[in-house]
Amino acid sequence: MRRVDHRFTAMGSPCALHVYATGTERAQRAVEASVGEVIRLERKYSRYRDDSVTAQINASAGNLDGVEADDETSCLLDYASTLHSESGGLFDVTSGILRRAWDFRSGVIPAHADLDDLLERVGWHRVRWKRPRIVLPIDGMEIDFGGYVKEYAADRVATLLRARGIRHGLVDLGGDLTVIGPHPDGSAWRVGIRDPRNPEKPLGMLPLSRGAIASSGDYERFMIIDGRRYAHILDPGTGWPVEGFASVSVVASHCLLAGSATTLAMLKGSEAGAEWLDDLGLPNLRVHANGKIDGSLVRSFETNRDDSCQNPSVSGTDGPDRGSATTSGVVSGPAARSDAEMASASESKPRR
Repeated sequence: MRRVDHRFTAMGSPCALHVYATGTERAQRAVEASVGEVIRLERKYSRYRDDSVTAQINASAGNLDGVEADDETSCLLDYASTLHSESGGLFDVTSGILRRAWDFRSGVIPAHADLDDLLERVGWHRVRWKRPRIVLPIDGMEIDFGGYVKEYAADRVATLLRARGIRHGLVDLGGDLTVIGPHPDGSAWRVGIRDPRNPEKPLGMLPLSRGAIASSGDYERFMIIDGRRYAHILDPGTGWPVEGFASVSVVASHCLLAGSATTLAMLKGSEAGAEWLDDLGLPNLRVHANGKIDGSLVRSFETNRDDSCQNPSVSGTDGPDRGSATTSGVVSGPAARSDAEMASASESKPRR
């Protein structure tokens, strides 16, 4: 089998497709179709494009007639509504507007009055959503699919590649990974988990031969003021950064599910988030702000102790057998989540 590795940039992130096929031409056609699908979704849901579905919905804010959503967008809105309900309001696609107050390059904490003003326009409970029509009743309200559209795209590409006969490969969209299948010899992909305090290096490796993995962390956009870290993962109820975890990685059957779980765990904080992940039952790896590493995947995790957090402690139970590792490695973690996490959680990850 021939292996094709194709790297490109989309959704504000470095992306890569690694596929095996019986012929190079077949693999190249599959890769081209996959890149086209990612670009289609980026154009459709980018908040930076005036002609996107997101822009159309946001432009209707204050108009009680709202706009009509197509089937694909309706499915994404249904997902947002379900997660908002099941998370007690923590997952909220209207919270991206909070980015107007938080500039993590400025080193300045926003005024409470500025946050309070924005919070008047945050809240999925304010949205009127009944297929196929969505109404943003307050002028200036916004929705942003960025918190989960990249994970959705990773799953879409994996489905497309399988439909074209690809059985071995991996989709990497900015650190959100979906495995099509293991290497042809049956060995697993080695997936690196970013060190949240040294993001250019992997904290360690996980073998993964099926499913998907996504990560969220407090290391992409942040500022430290008087010794306190303020990161881009914002509580949509208060408008303030959450604390507790430095990063969370989750393995699931689909990248969309994995990414949503990492987002919610970060939002819940280390104590409640750890308990929730344990109850959820999905394999996970958690790095706490104090350097402690735990989660059900910890026994499968090959820690790079020389490159890891300072004096990390490792605890947890055995994770599932994901197959033997190979020399081929990719890294899970938000490589460039400029939009992705500023939407549903005001990650503001719907890590990466």
